[in-house]
Amino acid sequence: MSQSESSDEKRPCWPRAGRSRPDVVVVGALDRPSVASELNRLRSLIAERAEIAAVDLDFSYDFEHAQHDLVIVLGGDGSILQTARQMGENQLPILGVNCGHLGFLAALTPDAFLDIWGTVANGDCELVDHLMLRASIIRDGEEVAVQLGLNEAAILGGPPYRILNIDLSVDQVHATSYSCDGLIISTPIGSTAHNLSAGGPILRKNLQAFVISPISPHTLTHRSVVDTADRTFDLSVANPNDSTSLVVDGRVVDVIQPGDRIRVQRSPYSFQMVAVPGQNDYRTLREKLGWSGNTISKN
Repeated sequence: MSQSESSDEKRPCWPRAGRSRPDVVVVGALDRPSVASELNRLRSLIAERAEIAAVDLDFSYDFEHAQHDLVIVLGGDGSILQTARQMGENQLPILGVNCGHLGFLAALTPDAFLDIWGTVANGDCELVDHLMLRASIIRDGEEVAVQLGLNEAAILGGPPYRILNIDLSVDQVHATSYSCDGLIISTPIGSTAHNLSAGGPILRKNLQAFVISPISPHTLTHRSVVDTADRTFDLSVANPNDSTSLVVDGRVVDVIQPGDRIRVQRSPYSFQMVAVPGQNDYRTLREKLGWSGNTISKN
């Protein structure tokens, strides 16, 4: 689906015209014991209220022309990232069930899923669009590699681990040069991933913005910068290491060569997620990051 003007746009779910029940695909990593056990427990209960079109346990299902109503992902955030990558340009609504540990995206426990599954299956829920990015490597004036991303695009140094000099241009105007170990351009959803580990800020998930965070900058004045998602960010590495690479959502896209330009911009496609009743950004952060303190009660 194309990116809407506002990524917090909400709209009704299903069923589609001519369907009395939602058509779903269940995705999960079978090599995780918790996924296998929860699939055995939940599969029949999902089937009571939906048509299960496929069960994909090795991330091989072809979504290119799929027209399903919902994809239920059993696993953690990594499984959701893999599913979003697998969908490519045909992003379908996702409901994440956390069978892992941290789970910013897969916010539902299996028991909580059971509590709300009837509501979701009836279409009494909303979908929220989230920003995705498009990262490409331009070599000799041509795109030689392109990858959609949900979390971030990063330039990572690799061995022999010497300092990188990375130039940043925004809308074809030179912004700054970094001396650093690497650089991350993150979406709001990805702001709690590698960006957070690098000291970058946490963004509300529905913002239309990117955050640029250098990794271990060698100038104290270099800090993370948040900018609108409508800009085009071009990066170049003057003397890349032998294995300096463009990495998108933890996967190497290609090794960067001298003279390459890395372009990061808004993807025309948006990540679609089911809005879970009772969940909100601050509650998720409080629970997942272990924030302490007392909740203020209203008088």
